[in-house]
Amino acid sequence: MIRITLAVALLAAPAYAAENKEDSCKYQGQVMAAVQAARLDRVSQADVEQVILDSNPEWPEQYSKAIPQLTGHIYAMKRRDLKATEFGPLMEQQCLENWDQIQAMKQQLKTN
Repeated sequence: MIRITLAVALLAAPAYAAENKEDSCKYQGQVMAAVQAARLDRVSQADVEQVILDSNPEWPEQYSKAIPQLTGHIYAMKRRDLKATEFGPLMEQQCLENWDQIQAMKQQLKTN
């Protein structure tokens, strides 16, 4: 389930040449954690993106493009499940593990 979300987030967050996978995965994990925190704080799904952006997040602006995709995934889950698992670190770990595969998917999309 999180792997699909991971692929969506990676594809939604454009990578820049100067960015390495550790930084990119860290930022993606931070975005996921912010969406999870908003859900646990009972922010309405319609307001999540604006609430997160208003908090002046520390990640580069392009990563905010993944918020809507992650919001749909996180808000589909039960709050009790969100309390049991920290999805930010999990997403960062899976991003690092699947980096090469996701980059190949991005390259394939560019050529099609």
